[in-house]
Amino acid sequence: MSDAAGDRNGFCYRHPDRQSFVLCQRCGRTICGECQTPAPVGVICPECMKEQRAQAPKTKPAVLTRMRSASGRGAPVVTYSLIGVTVAVFLLQLVPGLGVTNWLYFTPLAVSDIHLEPWRLITTVFVHSTALIFHVLLNMYTLWIFGQLLEGLLGRWRFLALYLIAGLGGSVGVVWLSDPNTSVVGASGAIFGLMGAFLVIQRRLGGQTTQLFVLLAINLVIGFVPGWNIAWQAHLGGLAVGALVGWIFVETRKRDQRGLQIGLLVGLTALLLVASLRYVYFPLLG
Repeated sequence: MSDAAGDRNGFCYRHPDRQSFVLCQRCGRTICGECQTPAPVGVICPECMKEQRAQAPKTKPAVLTRMRSASGRGAPVVTYSLIGVTVAVFLLQLVPGLGVTNWLYFTPLAVSDIHLEPWRLITTVFVHSTALIFHVLLNMYTLWIFGQLLEGLLGRWRFLALYLIAGLGGSVGVVWLSDPNTSVVGASGAIFGLMGAFLVIQRRLGGQTTQLFVLLAINLVIGFVPGWNIAWQAHLGGLAVGALVGWIFVETRKRDQRGLQIGLLVGLTALLLVASLRYVYFPLLG
C-alpha cells in the first residue's frame, strides 16, 4: 500500500504541500481552495480559466452595446447622439480657460481672404450662448421632437445629412445676409432646416401642415424682435436649404434613384461651400 503523503494525485498541482480531493472540471488536475474558480458546474484551475477567457468573444464597451441594442429597436440614436454631443460641448463651454466657444463659433470672415477656418460653418451648430441656458434647452427640445419624427421617416444617415446640410445652409445665410463681422452660435439653422424638410415632406405626402406653418411663422417673427439678438439669417438659410433637402428626399425616394439622391445632396453641399466663400471670391460685395 502506498503512502498517502507520497501520492501526488491527492495534492494541488500548483501547491504540492496542500492536500485536496477537488478536481478541475476541464483538465482533471487536483486543485486546492486557493486555485479554484467556480464554474457553471464544479470548479476550474487557473490555467483553464486563462484559456477560457482567451477563447471568449471580445465584448464591446457598455455604451456601444446599448447604442447597438437601441439601434436594433429602431430608437432615434442619431437624434440622441446629436443632443448628447451638443450638451457635452455646452458643458465644456462653461469650463474657464478652454476657449471652446472661440474655436467653434461662426463668422462670415471665417471663410474669407483674411482667415480660412471652414470648420466653423458646421461646428457653430454645436455651440450655444452660455449667458442664456434657455437657448440650448429650447434648441435641444425642438431637435428631440422633430428628430424622432424625421429620423424614423428618413432613416439615420439621411436624417444626419439633412441636419448637417441645413446647418451649413444656416451659416451660408449668415454669410450673405449679415454684416461680415457678425458672430453666431447655435443649432437654430439646422433645426429650422428640420422643420422646412418636414413641411415639404408632409405636404408632398398629403399630411396636415397647418400647425407647422403656425409654428414656423411664430419662430421666424421672434427672430426679428429688436434687442433679442437672434440670428434670423441662419434661420432663413437653414429653412430654405432644409426644405430643398426634403424635396430631394421626396422626389428621389425610389430604390433605383438612390444614386441620383446622393448626387443631388453632394451637389447641393458643394454649391453651399462655394457660396460660403463670398469674401474670398467676391470681397467687393462685402
